[in-house]
Amino acid sequence: MELKATSTTLILLFIAALLETGGDALIRTGLRAPTLFLRTLFFAAGAVVLFTYGFVVNVPSWDFGRLLGIYLVFFFVLAQMISWIVFHQQPSRGIFLGGAFIVAGGVIISFNP
Repeated sequence: MELKATSTTLILLFIAALLETGGDALIRTGLRAPTLFLRTLFFAAGAVVLFTYGFVVNVPSWDFGRLLGIYLVFFFVLAQMISWIVFHQQPSRGIFLGGAFIVAGGVIISFNP
């Protein structure tokens, strides 16, 4: 049962990070949209996605502070992927190095009692 609960928690944290990074990307795209209609469309979609993120991350009764390490790893990795794929901003060596520290920190935070 513990493995199932852990898997569910990891999936929810991943979904939350995906929603947050995706919502941010929609807002960013809306800020640069060429027409008012497209800006409004992207802003509305971003608002819905970010609201959904807030809901997903706050409904479960977990100790979010304890799970923050894994969440930050998911958020960082997804943000870099979206930045690279959607906005064509390839991560620099510094981003990769800093990201390695973020991943290491997430592991330390998550598995330290």
